[in-house]
Amino acid sequence: MVISSWLLLKLILITIVIHIIDTLSYSVRLSSVKSGNFALSLSLFNLIVLISRTANMFQGPLIGSMMDHSIKAAYNPVSDIRKVILASTAGTLLGIVLIPTFLKIFSKAVLKLEESGSIPSLVVQSLSIGNVKRIAKSAIRPSKTMVKGLGFKNLPKKLLLVNALITGVYTIGVLAASYSTIYVPDNRLAASASSGMINGLASVLLTIFIDPKAAIVTDEVYRGKRNYGDIKALVIMLIGTKLLGTLIGQILLIPSAKFIAFFYR
Repeated sequence: MVISSWLLLKLILITIVIHIIDTLSYSVRLSSVKSGNFALSLSLFNLIVLISRTANMFQGPLIGSMMDHSIKAAYNPVSDIRKVILASTAGTLLGIVLIPTFLKIFSKAVLKLEESGSIPSLVVQSLSIGNVKRIAKSAIRPSKTMVKGLGFKNLPKKLLLVNALITGVYTIGVLAASYSTIYVPDNRLAASASSGMINGLASVLLTIFIDPKAAIVTDEVYRGKRNYGDIKALVIMLIGTKLLGTLIGQILLIPSAKFIAFFYR
């Protein structure tokens, strides 16, 4: 086997962690609306996102190493790349399962942060054996009742479709740019560097098309203009389309890689 099992395993685990945190980020809206502590919720979640970004820093070099080994051995690692994309789907599914437990723990953590006023102090308290045991006991199993009677009809359907497509592009941004080096090995540094441009474009599209609409619904729920069920339905649909986006990524991988390689031939 050209690609070491350990390298592939590290890539899969890091990808799972990234997508678990990305999935949980959608649910923070629910906690902030219920508690009204928008600023505190954002501050605490920035710490969690930092973990995801750190994982992203390690993902790039690992993918680069995979592609270098593959090019030298004249090996096509498409099956390994698809396993990493599948890990993004698995991470999203795990994130969905963890949302009820995450929200319970997150709401308590926000209150603790308000008392202590210090994130380092909160982290130290959370790592104590007693708190770790309490966190483990706080696990909540998702149930059908959590999604019953929600106002899915009140949500913009085009917005959700756009979210699925953008998430698909974001899922394979780094992977497609790296895989494109198979087609243009002489210009692999330039091709692989395109990942920043692709993910940047996906982030801009999310900021322009998704975030404002989601923010409007969130504010309207907080001000009482909408039912709480609307924001809950929005979060569920955004997560659902994120999951769909990771599957779309499997379809987009090869065309995206060839499209990137086209510019460096």
